[in-house]
Amino acid sequence: MGDRPSGEPVLIVEDEEDIARLLSFNLTEAGFQAEIAPSGEAALLAAPRLHPSVVVLDVMLPGLSGTEICRELRASPELADVGILIVSARGEEADRLVGFELGADDYVVKPFSVKEVVFRVRALARRTGERRQAATERDSGRRLIWRGLSVDPTRHKVEADGAPIVLRPIEFKLIHLFLSHPGQVFGRSDLLDEIWGGEGEISPRTIDTHVRRLREALGIYQDAVETVHGFGYRLRDP
Repeated sequence: MGDRPSGEPVLIVEDEEDIARLLSFNLTEAGFQAEIAPSGEAALLAAPRLHPSVVVLDVMLPGLSGTEICRELRASPELADVGILIVSARGEEADRLVGFELGADDYVVKPFSVKEVVFRVRALARRTGERRQAATERDSGRRLIWRGLSVDPTRHKVEADGAPIVLRPIEFKLIHLFLSHPGQVFGRSDLLDEIWGGEGEISPRTIDTHVRRLREALGIYQDAVETVHGFGYRLRDP
């Protein structure tokens, strides 16, 4: 029991009362501080106050949809690093891809196993904690440079010619990984292990989507990430 979470906050955004209470009970039993928001509007009010480690997010909500909540969270400087687990009755690949496109970290289809949800929340909470701990550490002065692109690992900052670039957590992990290992080719299975820790049902198309989003965010430096056809991706020789 030594790895039980010490009260990390989890926001459950779910309008079905029975499901919300079931999740709240089991997450509380697992050591989390669980709070329920029955609508999208309530979630946007609760999230800045709670500053959760993980948001368990239903897609079909009254008022603001779960997809809109996902966008709002990722657009917030204070909440962009939160782990987002989408829980939805829509289980088609296209629905999952939309969720990941919007910035979700993981996706579970209803009806679900409560134990599985708790396991995934625990994994996301751990990754969120690692990101936040690294962000608060003192600056070691070590920056990773590629042409005019600069990555500060301790402050989780990326700059292009001195101008900040806003990246989602997955995209930041990708560019940090590539710049930390110049020239090394990473296959999709390698990226699954390095970025997602081998957890969750992540398809190759999802990995490609995150790489594409990273390139778009890098702007004039998008060619930093090179496709090695038939193998994977690597940092291009500058």
